[in-house]
Amino acid sequence: MQISCCWLYAISKYGYPVSVPDIMRALGEMADLGFQYVELEGGVQQDNLLQVYAHRLEIKKRCGELGLKVVNFCPILPDLVSLNEAKRNKAYELFDLALELALFFGCETIQVNSYAPPLKFIGEAPYEEMISYGQQYRVIVDPDFNWNEQWAVLVESMRHCTLQAKGAGLRFCLEPRVGELISNTDGLLRLMDAISDDNFGAVLDTGHLHAQKEILPLSVEKLGKRIFYLHVSDNDGKVNEHLGLGRGTIDWEGVFTALKKHHFDGYVAIDVGGVPDLDEQYRESKAFLERLAQKLGL
Repeated sequence: MQISCCWLYAISKYGYPVSVPDIMRALGEMADLGFQYVELEGGVQQDNLLQVYAHRLEIKKRCGELGLKVVNFCPILPDLVSLNEAKRNKAYELFDLALELALFFGCETIQVNSYAPPLKFIGEAPYEEMISYGQQYRVIVDPDFNWNEQWAVLVESMRHCTLQAKGAGLRFCLEPRVGELISNTDGLLRLMDAISDDNFGAVLDTGHLHAQKEILPLSVEKLGKRIFYLHVSDNDGKVNEHLGLGRGTIDWEGVFTALKKHHFDGYVAIDVGGVPDLDEQYRESKAFLERLAQKLGL
């Protein structure tokens, strides 16, 4: 088991998106917490991604000085699933830029989300600004909206990204999240069937899937070797909070016993956020994983 630090740590400390100066601070704090592996994000469409690109040399130098390896890069590109073809094509260009960054930083995976459906949200929409948990969404479905059309766009876009990543020598993965087009294990499996390429895999996020009332060891069993990366956090199974490991009701031994069965040897990224004692919960979670690994022989 190789333990990584999620970018949610930086978002929780510095807001969304994380500015370049705060990226530098966050990387130092991750190193101070004892992490060797981290992920990096280019957030909120074009602007933040271009800022990360413009400062890529300084960011890589900072990682080198701190002894950090960036293992996963996540561009935030909601227009990948836009029904507007021109917007999708622009998002494809930005994804190519993100691929360049992922290769530059030496990542092993590049990750996207499936983003919120194009519905009219009354009140807060999922992940519109700062990440928040336990929201109740109310929507109006436009009479002209067609789910089959949206699904076809999602498949086309994720297939495009899969092939682009494969050509670059990177594995491409998607994280199911509460409130998005793909929000659970079976939705992701359906998408995997439609794309039919082993280079497309899963980010298994325990916090989101537990709040979706999934049986997490069964989710592991369903996805098997298609799990490329883990985001781990805990909650009570009612709200998709991202708490430190052991502070909720997740059956961690069950999850990691299932992962051991499928010989998972990727990165396990601690994904705690939105908590007052952030650093302490990261330390707790890292120690929790280390004890679990020793107990289960991982």
